Amino acid sequence: MSEQRTDGPPDVDGGLRTSRPPEGFEPVRTWTIDTTAELSRLRHELSAATGGLDPVGERMVLIASELATNALVHGIPPTEVTLLRRDDQLLLDVADHDVSSSPAIAGERPVGMGGFGLQIARRLSQDVGWYADEDTKHVWALLDVAGP
Repeated sequence: MSEQRTDGPPDVDGGLRTSRPPEGFEPVRTWTIDTTAELSRLRHELSAATGGLDPVGERMVLIASELATNALVHGIPPTEVTLLRRDDQLLLDVADHDVSSSPAIAGERPVGMGGFGLQIARRLSQDVGWYADEDTKHVWALLDVAGP
């Protein structure tokens, strides 16, 4: 993985690397969610869409849940979650409409204080990044179907 991390020491919140995802991916499915109550449906349907790819599918469901929760809590709805595929890779793109803020990777925090969604995404994926266009902010994660 060629990711360059820009976060600070572990006790400081840091920025997520700004970059567009790799090209050449084809959409598999898109979900639009407006509330955290809809996360259960997203997890169930994403699991079905990645069926047979365990444990990659399980990691994708966890990453999607974390990134979609971040978008719902910190972004502007609606949140759009898109699963894309290229050969033996899956790409998850989670978009919201708050282009005025940047994703921040949590530093050290007491248990129960939250803020670890981006750390989870970084640990479970081969690459992760974010970018914004005129009216949409995207956070994306890349997974190899064959696993890490």
